[in-house]
Amino acid sequence: MEFIIPDFADPAVWISLLTLCFLEIVLGIDNIIFISIVAGKLPEKQQRRARNIGLSLAMIFRVALLLCINWIIGLKDPVVNFKWLNGMVIPLSWKDIILLAGGLFLIVKSTLEIHHKLQEGGEETQKTTRKPHSLGAVLFQIVLVDAVFSFDSILTAVGLVDEVLIMIIAVVVSIAIMMLFAGPVTRIINKQPTLQMLALTFLVVIGVVLIASGFHQEVSKSIIYSCLGFSLVVELLNIRLRGRRAKNIELNNSEM
Repeated sequence: MEFIIPDFADPAVWISLLTLCFLEIVLGIDNIIFISIVAGKLPEKQQRRARNIGLSLAMIFRVALLLCINWIIGLKDPVVNFKWLNGMVIPLSWKDIILLAGGLFLIVKSTLEIHHKLQEGGEETQKTTRKPHSLGAVLFQIVLVDAVFSFDSILTAVGLVDEVLIMIIAVVVSIAIMMLFAGPVTRIINKQPTLQMLALTFLVVIGVVLIASGFHQEVSKSIIYSCLGFSLVVELLNIRLRGRRAKNIELNNSEM
C-alpha cells in the first residue's frame, strides 16, 4: 500500500474520511472507558495529564502503525497452530496473538477492579483503603490497552480505505475528540459507582470479544455496543429515580 495524496476535491474522499472518523470514534469508546477508569485512580490533578499523555501516545502509535501498514498487513499471516481438544486446528497470526493477550489482560484487569470495588464498604472507605497509584503505572496500563485497540482499529481501517493519509487524518481527528470527551466521561464514571460497575463489565465483554476474534470467531460489535447503550439508558433512568427519591426524602425530613 503506497502513500498517495488523495484528491480532496472528490466528494467520495470526504465521505470515506467522515465514515472512517465515525468508525474510529465508535471503536474508541471502550478505550475511553478503560482510560477513564484507570486514570480515576490517580489524584485529581494528575488525571487529565494521564488521559492526555495516554491518548497522545495512542495517536503516535497508530500513526506509526499506518506508516508501516505493509508490515501490519503481514501480521495476519499464520505463525503457529492452536489445537483444540476435539482435534480442530486454528492457525494463529501475530494479530491473533495480540488480540488474545489483550483480551485476557482486559478480562483479568476488569475482574480485579470489580472484586476490589465489591470489597470496599463505600465512598469513604474507598478513599482510606485505596492504595496510591503512580502516574507511570497508570500510563503503562493505558499504553498496553492502546496497543491492542490500535491493532484492531488499524486493521479495520485497512479494510475500508486504501489511502494512508485519510487513515492518519481520521486517527488524529478521533483521538482529538476522545481527548475532548475523556474528561467528562471520567467525572461521570467516578461520580456514579453503578456506572463504574457497568463500565467494568462492558470491558470484560470487550475482552471476551477480543479473545473470540483471536480464535477467528467474529462477534458483531454493533450488537455489543447496542447492549451497552441500552444498559446505559436504563442505568441513567435508575440514577434519576434514585435522585428524585433522595430529594423527596430530604423534603419530607425538612417539613418534619
